[in-house]
Amino acid sequence: MTQNIWLLRHGNRHDFVHPEWFKSAPKRYDPPLSEDGMIQVQSLANKWQNADIKHIFASPFLRTIQTAHPIADKLHLKIKLEAGLGEWHNPDWMTEAPEIHSREELEKKYPLIDWGYASQIVPQYPENESALHTRLAHLALFLTQRYETNLLLVAHSHTVAGIANALLPTPQKFTIPVGSYLHLQQQERRWALV
Repeated sequence: MTQNIWLLRHGNRHDFVHPEWFKSAPKRYDPPLSEDGMIQVQSLANKWQNADIKHIFASPFLRTIQTAHPIADKLHLKIKLEAGLGEWHNPDWMTEAPEIHSREELEKKYPLIDWGYASQIVPQYPENESALHTRLAHLALFLTQRYETNLLLVAHSHTVAGIANALLPTPQKFTIPVGSYLHLQQQERRWALV
């Protein structure tokens, strides 16, 4: 059986377009998508509207939920929030553990979230690079063994690259722009980049 995984980095971030937002934002490490990021994800949703994807997993950060939601809508799927796909909790980037939007805030706008799914891995702050890679290797193993179907994982640059390298036989250096993705395929228990 062939299994496909698409590893999608979220669309463009509001704070990438408006850096001043970070100074006064209540949840500084959980920015929404920018206007052009919303256009990016709508284009992706249209592209994948007939894709043979069976499960969508997303990091619990707002920008990944906003990226996954239009795709889930087109595919008539729910979004499983997996904290293990979350941003690298790098103390060089974050002065404290990132505060993300609450369930109550998300339920109002994102009805396709599957609140029955429980995250398998929850990152701890601060997180060094070794801990990040360990987290992603465990998550990659869990997801590919538990869900032996085609998956879409919506995450962040380092987590997209980390999941890919956890699955591929030879690690690679990836540059993953916002709104772009990697496509991996498994045949005969071996993963390859498509």
